[in-house]
Amino acid sequence: MNFRLLPLAVLIAGSVWSQSRPSIRLNEIQIIGSHNSYHSGLAPSDMEFLRQHNPKSADALDYQHPPIDVQLNDGVRQLELDVYGDTKGGLFAHPAYPGLVVKAGLPPDPPYDLQGIMLKPGFKVLHVQDVDYRSNCEPFTQCLGVIRSWSKAHPGHLPIFILVENKDDKPRGDYMVTPEPFTHETFDALDAEIRSVFAPSEMIVPDNVRGKHETLEEAILTSGWPALDQCRGKLIFLLDQRRVTPLYVEGHPSLKGRVLFTNATPGTPDAAFVEQNNPVNTNIPDLVRKGYIVRTMTDPGPQGVRDNSTERRDTAMASGAQILSTDYPYVERHSKSGYSVSFDAGNVRCNPVLKPKGCDAAALRDDQRHR
Repeated sequence: MNFRLLPLAVLIAGSVWSQSRPSIRLNEIQIIGSHNSYHSGLAPSDMEFLRQHNPKSADALDYQHPPIDVQLNDGVRQLELDVYGDTKGGLFAHPAYPGLVVKAGLPPDPPYDLQGIMLKPGFKVLHVQDVDYRSNCEPFTQCLGVIRSWSKAHPGHLPIFILVENKDDKPRGDYMVTPEPFTHETFDALDAEIRSVFAPSEMIVPDNVRGKHETLEEAILTSGWPALDQCRGKLIFLLDQRRVTPLYVEGHPSLKGRVLFTNATPGTPDAAFVEQNNPVNTNIPDLVRKGYIVRTMTDPGPQGVRDNSTERRDTAMASGAQILSTDYPYVERHSKSGYSVSFDAGNVRCNPVLKPKGCDAAALRDDQRHR
């Protein structure tokens, strides 16, 4: 780790804390996060229309999350935001489903976008254009603003991981708008929007982790990740789609100057964060032991959730993957069957595979003394 990149006050605070407790690193914990954290659910008639035409999709989309700040209050420390490019504005301002609902004779749903946010340029946050288009925050910068406000109000919180999924897939129906393709310039704009909300001192970016090493992967496999206490109160941004890695690293070898950590292939220069969404994959513990931060998904699918099936969830927890993503990261807001994902004491614990020395519940609490 390159300590020259850290403010002197942070170094002093870290050294004082280390006198009383062994240093735990960022990758030596395990957290529970929310999948599609912005997802506020389909409006009633939209859902009824979808259920009539595609029951399986309706089952898969039949969940919702509370506002972002409420999730953070509940202990969620990983959030996922799906972003669509909208350079001119208005691309997603008039979704198709409300019109289809009326033609089908269903009652109209509550109005959409009364403030005209979707008419303005900038990245938008939604799940599926024209179908699943309502979010608990909009646009992307407003979502980030909610996170930053919560972060500033809770100094000393454990670091928050933000998984950003770029969405530009071809539409599945002829009534759906075609998203803008992501390009190198699009990702420059994405970095710029993040930097417009968060100052450099409020984030952990690849340059902070790489230090003097030739590559990011070399840094995390040898020097390792920063100490957890040096990451408190900060945000770490992760890029979900591996297929766009070449665009994001273009002109930025080993992610030099970039904001997000890519979902990388082990063995490549930018490899530090890896997605293995199937927790049954037996190489997750090996990746964790080597030093990668791994994200996996816990939920068993709609039918499994209805059956309160916990095998996949328990496998994910035991794998050591640092980030466990779920649609049900709450004890009190669980599914109708009772299915939920949480640890014995909240949504964070010491990593069960790495078993860091000196790690306990007291070391993982949100506390202003850690600042």
